[in-house]
Parts: sequence; structure tokens; C-alpha cells
Amino acid sequence: MKIQIINGPNLNLLGVREPGVYGSASFEVYLETLKNRYPEIEFAYYQSNVEGEIINKIQETGFSFDGILLNAGAYTHTSVAIHDAIKAIKTPVIEVHISNVHAREEFRHQSLIARACKGVIAGFGLDSYRLAVEAIKG
Repeated sequence: MKIQIINGPNLNLLGVREPGVYGSASFEVYLETLKNRYPEIEFAYYQSNVEGEIINKIQETGFSFDGILLNAGAYTHTSVAIHDAIKAIKTPVIEVHISNVHAREEFRHQSLIARACKGVIAGFGLDSYRLAVEAIKG
């Protein structure tokens, strides 16, 4: 099984960015935890602050991977283009958020990509990614 993880804008700063909201661990450290927990799964990781690069990665992996875990960051609330990219591929996508976006600012309550995704997991810290892996595994 192959799972692509795609993180969007500012998620390269995990571990230093608002630790009260996002925790104090970098994603790279957490990724090793996932790899150790699921040795049978091949994980690919990609992070970009650029919307078009995220779309390119979705298209690149959206026909050959078993699942995509997408934390689109702020693009979740603004990107029709990412929504359309998800709709265009065959690989199931799980929308992932570290924080509970519904307990935060009003503008974070709407997702423009959720309708295109298989499901949404939010609010469990970095463990949201593990829960998304379980959803892909079925």
C-alpha cells in the first residue's frame, strides 16, 4: 500500500509555529512514528506553500497511490482549484487538520475541498494523520 501525504502552507513550520495550536513536534519527526507503526505502508511526503504545486502533486499521485492524506492548510478554505484536482483523480483523499478548525476563527469553519474528499479528520493533533491512515486502510 502506498499513501501520499501532502501538507500545505505553513505546515513546514510545525514544531515552532503556534505550539499551543499545532504542538511542538515537527512533521518529519511524526512521519517516522507513522512509518514505524505501519511498516507495510510506503509513505511519500510532500509539503508546499504554493497552491499550484499542491495541485501538481495531487495529479501526479492521484492515479497510482492507494490514498492521499491532504492537509491543505489555509487553502482548505479558499481553493476551488484544489477541490477540482481532487475530483479529477481516482485515489481517495482524506482531508486532515491538526487543530479542530470548528473551534477556531469563523473563516476556518468552511472547507471548499471537503465535498471532494472521502472524509475529514480534524482536531486530534498530529494523530489526525494516523486516523486518516486507518480510514484509507479500511
